[in-house]
Amino acid sequence: MHFITFSRKMGTNGTEVARRVAEKMGYKFFDTEAIERAAKEMGVLESVKEADEKAPSLFQRLFSQKPAIALDHLNSVVYELAERGDAVFLGRGGHILLKSFQCALHIRVTASLETRIRNLGARGFLRDAAVKAIERSDHERGAFIKYAFGVDWENPESYDLVLNMDKLNIDLAVNNVINLARSDEIKACSVDALKSLEMMSLVSRAEAALTEAGMIYSPTTSVSATVLEPGNVRLVGFVSDAAARTKAEKIVSALKGVVSVENQIHLVPADRHA
Repeated sequence: MHFITFSRKMGTNGTEVARRVAEKMGYKFFDTEAIERAAKEMGVLESVKEADEKAPSLFQRLFSQKPAIALDHLNSVVYELAERGDAVFLGRGGHILLKSFQCALHIRVTASLETRIRNLGARGFLRDAAVKAIERSDHERGAFIKYAFGVDWENPESYDLVLNMDKLNIDLAVNNVINLARSDEIKACSVDALKSLEMMSLVSRAEAALTEAGMIYSPTTSVSATVLEPGNVRLVGFVSDAAARTKAEKIVSALKGVVSVENQIHLVPADRHA
């Protein structure tokens, strides 16, 4: 199976290009609406809505765990959807989350400011409103990618193909993507890649659950999860008492897909942190 991710600027017709590629390839299409439907099925819809391609404020990052939890939940949803087979992902950092997979093709859709203004004008935007909407969208999406993944949204090295829509119509853009997606260079996912997706999804869910429980980091608690094989979670770090150690194991054991938990959390009495 294969994945195609699209990162697009507002007013480039990137969404329509991605949608048509999915239709012509017979792939599932995961835009914001589809990702939120999946999040609802997984019971994390409200959390995923928090990570709506906008970076949280500095206040939220300093005084709330919600941004980190939302990001872990979003990542887990994307990985689970990828496990379902051939798919096109629109936005939400898919080009970063699936970057390491040889079976993934990453597309960037851009255009000049004037082209974008003209496209939005065709949708009823007045020029000033179009400019403001474009500026706000570029800032929010760029800030989200920087916050979530620590990379520059504009970096062409993050993509396999950059489409400048100044000289391309939608049909030509779609055909270019499909020709590349069907080339011999884009290999199908291996069994190991599918295992990796399952493991990455489980790590994200475990980290989210531990963060919600306040166990990821505090002066007396620091717990993290790794997955060495599908379903097998290892917990490491330190807590101040045996009850907290047991609590962390119970939290992770209750997650869907967990077969076993290797608890390597160390006990460090609270007075050692004083």
